[in-house]
Amino acid sequence: MPQFDALNSFPDVNPWLTGQSEGSGLKRVILVGLALLFAGAAAAQELKSPRISVVKVDWDAAAASIVDGPTGTPAEVFAKLNAATGISFPRIDGSSVPVLLPYDVDAFIKDRAANPEPAPEKAVENADRFMRSGFRPTKFFVTGPAGYDSAFALTLADVRELSDIRYADPVYVLFSGLAMTYELDGPAMPDGELVKSLQDEYPGIRRYLHESYIRYSFERFGATYVAAIYCLDTRPRSKILTCKQADRVVERFLRALKLAGGLPAPALEKPEPLSLDRPAETSKDFTYFSPGFIIPNTGLKKDTGGRGDYTVYARLRFPLKDAPAFANSQSFNNWGDCDFTGRSVRNPRRKDQPYSCNVNGRPLVFNESAPGNYSYPWRDNFCEHRRYFVGQCPGGEGHQGQDIRPSSCTLFNDGADRCQPYQHEVVAAHDGFLLRARKQEAVYLFINTPAMHVRVRYMHMNPNQLDADGIVSGKLVREGDIIGKVGNYNRTERGTTYHLHFDMQVPTKAGWVFVNPYMTLVAAFERLIGARGTEIKDGDPAPAIVGVPPVIMSPSDRASVAQAPIVQTHASVSATDKPQKAKEKPHKKRKHARKRRKHDDG
Repeated sequence: MPQFDALNSFPDVNPWLTGQSEGSGLKRVILVGLALLFAGAAAAQELKSPRISVVKVDWDAAAASIVDGPTGTPAEVFAKLNAATGISFPRIDGSSVPVLLPYDVDAFIKDRAANPEPAPEKAVENADRFMRSGFRPTKFFVTGPAGYDSAFALTLADVRELSDIRYADPVYVLFSGLAMTYELDGPAMPDGELVKSLQDEYPGIRRYLHESYIRYSFERFGATYVAAIYCLDTRPRSKILTCKQADRVVERFLRALKLAGGLPAPALEKPEPLSLDRPAETSKDFTYFSPGFIIPNTGLKKDTGGRGDYTVYARLRFPLKDAPAFANSQSFNNWGDCDFTGRSVRNPRRKDQPYSCNVNGRPLVFNESAPGNYSYPWRDNFCEHRRYFVGQCPGGEGHQGQDIRPSSCTLFNDGADRCQPYQHEVVAAHDGFLLRARKQEAVYLFINTPAMHVRVRYMHMNPNQLDADGIVSGKLVREGDIIGKVGNYNRTERGTTYHLHFDMQVPTKAGWVFVNPYMTLVAAFERLIGARGTEIKDGDPAPAIVGVPPVIMSPSDRASVAQAPIVQTHASVSATDKPQKAKEKPHKKRKHARKRRKHDDG
């Protein structure tokens, strides 16, 4: 028999979903029926296409800027460059903007003239000798109608001028040449500051510190270029790259750039608005709260909510292979840790033990499979309390993306309170190229088409399995290809709940920034199920909770097991903690410094 949580003992409509008090259950059920009957009116809010600006590249100026290089028309000049650099950077002739790279093109062309037919197995090795200033190519170099994206690595200890920096890991520079940039409707982007030391080489270049990346943005030949490094604005430590240290790496990178290729072509036309067609039939089951309507009091501050962004930024395939799926918070729902904001029961241990988050008092139970977790309606949590920098959220901090639970939870036995991982498949949301270094759990998918330039990130899959399956930088995937399985990996096995974190970034004049993927996911899910969802707006009645019962791997003959094995995780109790008494004395609030959590960045 499936386990039930305290929420199931509430009336048919949960007051925590509607903001209403208990009582008048029959009246609310009737209202719910009317809401579903008039679903067209409930979902009347129009979806929006993103606003995109396109560039006009001056290919004549780009060709003329090459000194002592190939001559001829722009098409002839770049054809010769592409032939040379294409050995190290395949598909360089697919970029719609001139490609700048830390690569000594002139020296390479001279070397090829002296050694015109190197052994095939030595071609790439020989070409890599001409990288400049100590930077190494990675296997990630993507070109297309929207420009190009690339990644380069630098080991600081190998560079005399930077060897005083104690950071031991390779530093990765993400570099993009943009043929289109997105104009966002949310909070204004930072203005940045002029970089005086680079004005002679890059007039107008500006420096931005935004969403934990140091970015240097400039325009050349009409296109926008952005170099970015993940960093923290803190004191130097061996395991942390500070933003001041990253500044030195970026400046070195920019001084090493040379024109390396591209495809002269007519100016890119402004993309047509995305097709926002929705199924004609209305789903009997799928409902979703309006974007920005996060769980009450779970924003950066109690009075800070989300942001009602109806923009569909890309036409994607839903990232889980099968329906149903449930978009909701993994931190502020059942079994969640309340994102370190405090719980009424400090360390719940027993399955179905009731508790609440201190920030709102919402009734929860210690059971990851509880019906409230695996039921509609969906809930946006892009701007939920997570303490990550998110420029599009009120207050500038939030979650960065959306938590998605798969169709069901599998429990090891009747008494288990945790879902078993790796039961559901994750798929590519579009044709594109992957960015992911081995051993990392974050998987980026870059999408580059005449109408879209976005990158999406998947998290919490097992990195060892991703390595074994070849899910690494440079891999081309097709929409719907299986790229992993839903997990609970967060620096360690069982480090979070069973869910997929999915987020989305788009390029702006200041580089890649997070945008709310919620309505993009709503539209993708509607296409997956072939039916339109019903939007529940603030104040509207909500459907009853009808959760998906868990799957029990090892059923017991008894009704339930008294106690499930305790597994130490970031969200659960430490094995050394003492059991809680039936009635606890209120704990005094303790001040503590909480380290900002670093996320993986491909």
